[in-house]
Amino acid sequence: MSQHFASDNYAGVCPEAMQWFLAANQSGHEPAYGDDQWTQRACDAIRAAFQTECDVFYVFNGTAANSLALASLCQSYHSVICHEVAHIETDECGAPEFFSNGAKLLVAQGENGKLTPQAIESLITRRSDIHSPRPQVVSITQSTEVGTVYTIDEIRAITDLAHKNGMSVHMDGARFANAVATLNADPADITWRAGVDVLCFGGTKNGLPVGEAVVFFNRELAKDFAYRVKQSGQLASKMRFISAPWLGLMENDVWLRNARHANAMARRLHDALLDIPLVDIMFPCESNAVFVKLPQTAIDQLRAEDWRFYQFIGAGGCRFMCAWDTEPEMVDKLAAAIAKACAK
Repeated sequence: MSQHFASDNYAGVCPEAMQWFLAANQSGHEPAYGDDQWTQRACDAIRAAFQTECDVFYVFNGTAANSLALASLCQSYHSVICHEVAHIETDECGAPEFFSNGAKLLVAQGENGKLTPQAIESLITRRSDIHSPRPQVVSITQSTEVGTVYTIDEIRAITDLAHKNGMSVHMDGARFANAVATLNADPADITWRAGVDVLCFGGTKNGLPVGEAVVFFNRELAKDFAYRVKQSGQLASKMRFISAPWLGLMENDVWLRNARHANAMARRLHDALLDIPLVDIMFPCESNAVFVKLPQTAIDQLRAEDWRFYQFIGAGGCRFMCAWDTEPEMVDKLAAAIAKACAK
C-alpha cells in the first residue's frame, strides 16, 4: 500500500467510521438537514466525551468550521488575534475575513508556534482608538501548525487574559485528538474547563471521510449559527453521512487510539532522524508532525524518489506528517531514505 507523509489528509477512512457510514446508508429513509437519528446520536456522543451540554454543528471542512465559528464571535469592525503561522492566517485564503465581513486578523509571534499572554496583551493594548479594529477573539491552534501542544496551564493563562478583556476564545482543533493523546488529559480539561468558548473539532485528519464538528461550549455564542451554516452552503441535506462516521470515532475512544498511533509514528520518525548528519529537527515532536531542515540536494533526491512532503506549511522546513494508518515499516523506509539522501 502506498503511503505518503505530506498530510494526514492523505489517509483513507478508518474501519470504524466506515462501518457507521454504511450503517447510516442501510437505515432507510431518514429526515434531512440534521434531523436524523444519526446526527442526534453523534452530537450526544461528543457531549458525553466533553462531559457537558454544548451545541454541536457539522460542516464539510476545516476552513468552514474555523471561518464560520470566528464570524459568530465577532463583528466586521473587530479583530482576531492569532499566531503568525496559524492556519486561519496562512492557509484559509482569507475565508475568516470573508465570512466575518471584514474582521481583521492580528498576528503575533511566539516560540514553537504558540501564542503567549504577553504577545496577546501587546496586541490588545497597542491601540485603543476608533481607527483600529477592536480585539474581540483569541484563536489558538491545538495541536499547533508546527506540531507542538499547549499545556492546560498555557491555555488557562490565555483564556484568563482574553476573558478579562471581554474577548472570546476559539480553538482550531483540526488535530485536537493528537493534542489530547499527547497530554493524556480529559478533553474537557483542555477546552471548556480551561476557558475555551468554541472548538473546531477535527475529524477528517483522524479517520473520517469528511466533516468537522463545531462545538460551542459557550452556548450563547451559538445563537443563529445554524443560519450561518446554511447561508455559507455548509448545511448538508444528507447530514447523516457526515455525522454517523463520528460515532465510529467516539465509540470506544477510537479517536484517541487513532491519534495515539499517529503520534507514535511521528515519534518513531523523530527518533530515527536524531543522529543523522545534516538533519536539523526544528521543533519538539509533540503530536503527529516532524519538521526538519534538510540540504537542498537531499530534498531533491527524496522528491525524485517520490516521497511526498510539504515545505511551505507552518514555519517552513520539511514537514513529515503521520496519520492514523501510517505503518511503522513506511516510517523506517522514509528515515532510511533521508539518511541516504543526506549522505550524498
